[in-house]
Amino acid sequence: MKKTYFSKRIYKHTLNQEYVEANSHALFLFNQSKHFAVNRLMKEERFGSSRREKSMQLTLKEKFKMNDYYTNSVVQESNAILSSQKELKKLYVSNKEEQIKSVKKKMKSLKSRQTTLTKIKGSFIKGKPTFNKTSREKKMGRYFIVPFKKKTDIYYHAYQFEHEYLDVEIRNLQSRLGRLNFRLDRLEKLLRSLKNNVKNVVFGSKKRFNQQFTLEKYVKNPELWKSDWHQSRYNKMTVSGRKDAKYGNFVFTYNSDSTFLSYQTPNDVCVEMPVVFPYGQENVDFAVKTQLNCKNKKQFGKPVAWSLEDHGVYYIVKCLIDIDDNPNKNYCKAEGVFGVDLNVDHIAWSHVNSKGQLVKSGVLEFDIEGKTSGQITKIIEAEAIWLVELAARYHKPIVLEKLDTTKSKVSNSYGNKKANKKMSMFAYNQLISAIKNRAEKMGVAVFEVNPAYTSQIGKIKYMKRLGISIHQAASYVIARRAMGFKEKLPPVLHSLLPEKMVGLHHWAQRKWISSSLSGVRKSAFYQMELLNISRIHLGELFLPGALTDLELKGLVKFESRKSAS
Repeated sequence: MKKTYFSKRIYKHTLNQEYVEANSHALFLFNQSKHFAVNRLMKEERFGSSRREKSMQLTLKEKFKMNDYYTNSVVQESNAILSSQKELKKLYVSNKEEQIKSVKKKMKSLKSRQTTLTKIKGSFIKGKPTFNKTSREKKMGRYFIVPFKKKTDIYYHAYQFEHEYLDVEIRNLQSRLGRLNFRLDRLEKLLRSLKNNVKNVVFGSKKRFNQQFTLEKYVKNPELWKSDWHQSRYNKMTVSGRKDAKYGNFVFTYNSDSTFLSYQTPNDVCVEMPVVFPYGQENVDFAVKTQLNCKNKKQFGKPVAWSLEDHGVYYIVKCLIDIDDNPNKNYCKAEGVFGVDLNVDHIAWSHVNSKGQLVKSGVLEFDIEGKTSGQITKIIEAEAIWLVELAARYHKPIVLEKLDTTKSKVSNSYGNKKANKKMSMFAYNQLISAIKNRAEKMGVAVFEVNPAYTSQIGKIKYMKRLGISIHQAASYVIARRAMGFKEKLPPVLHSLLPEKMVGLHHWAQRKWISSSLSGVRKSAFYQMELLNISRIHLGELFLPGALTDLELKGLVKFESRKSAS
């Protein structure tokens, strides 16, 4: 497993001025050659051909007068940047495709709504007002009503309803459809541009480049922007390691006893700096000494990479090494596991025994709304520590869902505003990373399972039975899935399936049940009865009074559509 350790700050005023100047020259030359290599590779990618007669290593070596070790590191970083841009391109393309799907879905629903209102308008013109069974608008006696979630509008005669409601709604729908058409056209153009073009890389970040025009202090003082722009472009150098090198690296040499790091700059200045690692010093020392004492380095040696970063008044040195996995890590799932369901404001967990039974369940709550990125990181790390220590106390491995939140964050842009805000705040990857890093230190294994229908299974099958929340029930299902248990439909639900669904996989059956009950409030599932197999309708699964009239009507409509199809 690869690990990066950060050194303490090395302030420039504590170093020899010659070393500071040599570091600045090395950083500038390294990054200048990297910019040249990336731009050349981008052009070759764009035009599909290379005009170079020599390899990129030899081209850089001749142009910038650097040795093989610096040149190889520059080429490696350049290829890594190119590779990351290709992966980013795939991600951006998939995100744009999801956004286009979302816009088309919204347009389809608005057009359907527009058609309904236009038909109602036509019936009013003919003098015989009629309404669809599924439309919100209704006629009650002499009045026309439009019910909403928190209010009901009443219109006292046909003329008022037609001109104050129908005409206004139709115009609004036309306006919204026009804006969505414009957005769809723009997204499709962006998608074509992403697929057909190779974008350039802006070293120093686009944000810093644009600040010369937008930030007041840079507009008033262009020289200040040039200084900061230069600092952001030429502030980092990473030299890859070699397993056949004496110290794991042919450029950098680290003395574990004196804690001094030395290296030869491209202009042949030998720089020495005191480098101490507040965390992981023993691992760095072990890696360097093991490599130093290794007899057969070509076969058993391990590379040690070093990175030098300039932060203005001080330097930070990073050491990148391979460390062995924790030999005491607990991978055994036979005695039970610790299921975890991650959410935007809490972590739900369930302790499951060897028979798949729930031993204990709980929630770790936290609040990241309105917090800075640094505060969010600290909050998430604290919760990860609590969770992993809890699993270590019971000597159980942790099971998580294998989710991809990048698409889901852009796929429902026209949905519920509060839900979209929560989804955008969901720091899922940060949570996963914090849990895995802490688990590695504590010797706790982390498994990942398919997240399909975990919340739906937990809501329908276990939420009432175990008296827990939907998220705790989902964590329980996650744990059982990791242990190999299957969650088949209860007999009463199986008996309600359409004939064409009976022989399908239980996940397909779950999908039908979940979609049919999607309009029911979560709290109503605490009043669900799954023991009486004589139920013949979905609405009969719940106790009398558990469902509202609107929910019962939705279940009836769903069953009628399914039977008709």
